[in-house]
Amino acid sequence: MAELVLLPGFMCDQDLWTDMAADLEALGPLHYGNVYQDDTLEGMARRVLDAGPERFVLVGFSMGGFVARVLTLMAPERVSGVAFVASSARGYSDEETARRKAGYRPGDRPPRAAGAVSTAMGLHPDREKDPVLLDRLRGMQRRLGPGVRKGQAALVRRDGYADLERIACPALVIACRQDRLRSFAETERMAKHLPHARFEVIEDCGHMAPLERPHELSGLLRDWIRREGL
Repeated sequence: MAELVLLPGFMCDQDLWTDMAADLEALGPLHYGNVYQDDTLEGMARRVLDAGPERFVLVGFSMGGFVARVLTLMAPERVSGVAFVASSARGYSDEETARRKAGYRPGDRPPRAAGAVSTAMGLHPDREKDPVLLDRLRGMQRRLGPGVRKGQAALVRRDGYADLERIACPALVIACRQDRLRSFAETERMAKHLPHARFEVIEDCGHMAPLERPHELSGLLRDWIRREGL
């Protein structure tokens, strides 16, 4: 059985994976990476390695994919396979970094008041006002708080497409067709730079695939892990 290490996105906690957990536990033990105490990708990667199993399959969602790239290159002997979900290796501009430091996920509208209707650009347009999904997104942000937000917003994200070419283990890249936070082209580009990559697309899905399409996402991960013998 494979041991899986799951790395969440910006201001997401373990609840991100709740709807996938039962499916993934059928593959092996789950480990939830700590990306909450560091303000560099390298620091996050080292902390995950220190707490992780000896060898594992790494799954990085969004920001977690940036950490996964750094970690896989830092300790290739420990990563049997790496999956990037709704992620990228594009460097961030000064403007994008400033927007993150201002306190909001790119494209999101901040909640106006308790109970007020808001939207989340991270969700599919048809689900951007879904009260259940919005409540889960806000719940994760409330639990993590301003300290985690500050550290994650401070991350320096340099272009890493050339780095992907040095990843020798099997890789899976998953793009979401209606992702409004991560362009389809930049996620697809990851697969083109990885030597041993499989590329999959989740249709009718915004950026938040673990919340919007959890069973389809876990099915893609399961099939890839079994196909690669991980």
